[in-house]
Amino acid sequence: MSYNLNILIVFLPFLGFLSGVLFGRYLGHRGTAIVLITNMLSVLVLSLINFYNVLFFKSSTIITYHTWVDMYFGVIKWTFLMDTLTSVMLIVVTFISTLVHLYSLGYMSEDPHLIRFMSYLSLFTFFMLMLVTAGNFMQIFLGWEGVGLASYLLINFWFTRLQANKSAIKAVIVNKFGDFALIICILLIFNMFQTLDLSIIFSLVHFMSNETFTFFMFSFNKVSVIGILLLLGAVGKSAQLGLHTWLPDAMEGPTPVSALIHAATMVTAGVFLLVRCSSILEESSIVLLSILIVGGLTAFFAGVVGLVQNDLKRVIAYSTCSQLGYMVFSCGMSNYSLAMFHLSNHAFFKALLFLGAGSVIHALMNEQDMRRMGGLVKILPLTYIFIFIGSLALMGFPFLTGFYSKDVILETISTVSTLNGIFVYILGLFAAACTAFYSFRLIFLTFFNLPTASSIKIIEGGHEPNLLLLIPLFTLGLASIFIGYFTKDFFIGLGTAFWNQSIYTNTFTVLLLDSEFVPSGIKHLPLIFTFVSVFFAIYVFMINGNNFLNIFKSNYLGFLIYQFFSKKWYFDNIYNLYIVPSFYKLGYQIGFKSVDQGFVQIFGPRGLIQSFTKLSQISSSLQTGYIYNYSFIMFTGLFIIFNILWYNF
Repeated sequence: MSYNLNILIVFLPFLGFLSGVLFGRYLGHRGTAIVLITNMLSVLVLSLINFYNVLFFKSSTIITYHTWVDMYFGVIKWTFLMDTLTSVMLIVVTFISTLVHLYSLGYMSEDPHLIRFMSYLSLFTFFMLMLVTAGNFMQIFLGWEGVGLASYLLINFWFTRLQANKSAIKAVIVNKFGDFALIICILLIFNMFQTLDLSIIFSLVHFMSNETFTFFMFSFNKVSVIGILLLLGAVGKSAQLGLHTWLPDAMEGPTPVSALIHAATMVTAGVFLLVRCSSILEESSIVLLSILIVGGLTAFFAGVVGLVQNDLKRVIAYSTCSQLGYMVFSCGMSNYSLAMFHLSNHAFFKALLFLGAGSVIHALMNEQDMRRMGGLVKILPLTYIFIFIGSLALMGFPFLTGFYSKDVILETISTVSTLNGIFVYILGLFAAACTAFYSFRLIFLTFFNLPTASSIKIIEGGHEPNLLLLIPLFTLGLASIFIGYFTKDFFIGLGTAFWNQSIYTNTFTVLLLDSEFVPSGIKHLPLIFTFVSVFFAIYVFMINGNNFLNIFKSNYLGFLIYQFFSKKWYFDNIYNLYIVPSFYKLGYQIGFKSVDQGFVQIFGPRGLIQSFTKLSQISSSLQTGYIYNYSFIMFTGLFIIFNILWYNF
């Protein structure tokens, strides 16, 4: 495949964005949609060709174009890395994006701003492709910030809604903490290696892994600090515990946005960064341990919070957060190939769940509260089938896509005999049980529960989606059933050469081989937890008729537990009551009063104008019109000049 065709994969979506922005009003809704969808189909075909070449001909390439930055510290060129890791991400991003473009044409057909919406989707796709194909950290950061910008535009698409404004701003601000860590990381990398080129950095990191620096009289290992900063960047973008609060609120955007950005692509950027930088992470056991703990806690936290959510999209959002935790702690086990396998599998069935939820919301006139649904299995049978397939894949039901990656992650962590490994394994098991419970709860409340009197009119008006919505759902449904089975040997098969050195794993940390010898009882434990949780959910919602939950919440301790989960462990409360006001005060006292009103006003344009005004007033006051004043000034000036000349000679 020629270099120019590879570059087209990246820049065609940007051309689509420009065509929508510049010519959308002339092409109209349908014309713009045809151009953008055809454009994305072309990108998908090129991505498939690239994947074929990389898979069968091992044709990994580094494409270097014109100089981007040329300064005294060095030259940074436009560099595109087309290896196996990139080819997998290209397939995931372009496949999901193409289907979301098609789905949006049907879902947003009545929206007068459809052209702007689809243009934003193409802009997001461009930045995501820029991120995954980047050959240096400067381009990675460009794509990283670009997807954040596109995410803001898409979450805030309905900008007349106050909640959409708040959610978009929250997503940007929370992500800035991770972005700041990534900036410091890139600066430290440049200071250490004198380059930002990935291939050079990954080649040298092993030989420079013992370098240290001193900060406030403490000595730190440079590679460990870089790894921790990479983790912090991933925590922000991939919504890990601590910086996860933006992800559920981002559901305020249109449902296709949720499927594209917050299920399949943007939130996986952090995981992709960790996998891409595996050569750096493998040099520090402290970093790997931190990644392991953060991922395990996130998987468990999001699982238990998802148990009590009532918004259809928020339940799926918390399941996304939980599955991202699985991917992250898989990186902490040095199983980067397994993390990528689960990332690609998760993209298909999570996009299916979000688009299926969009079909329900579209049919019920934008109703999202599951408590106001029920009985939809007869009205929306096709949508029910797709959501049922996606939920089974999410649970890890045998022989569906999620089963081949999620259960292997738990099998692999079970081989880690350390206390930390056992702790994370237990968290992963309980997260799997929670996933099964809230997935069945979602299905029951949406499709089988008796509708309330207030929602009967809404439900009666429900109808199956049109063909434009069904084609993406059907395609993703097939992928959710079969894609895991057909790709498992490529991704994680023993002895596979699929990754072709695009992922580095230390020989002392390889665990996939150990997972082959796990006792059958341990192997089946995740499946047992899943089925027990499903049967318990059936008992609670179908047999017991919610009496168990009523009794549980009537108990004081049960009520506290329920409130703790429903308040999302009080993270938002802590941030809003303690952390955000502190930043407000800090910004006011230092940023506004000291910098804006102090330094900037004194030494900035306004301060200079005021200084010259005062100086001119002083100069004007000397113009008195009296000859003795002028004589005094002249003699004083001559006296000063003669003294200067006298001392110099």
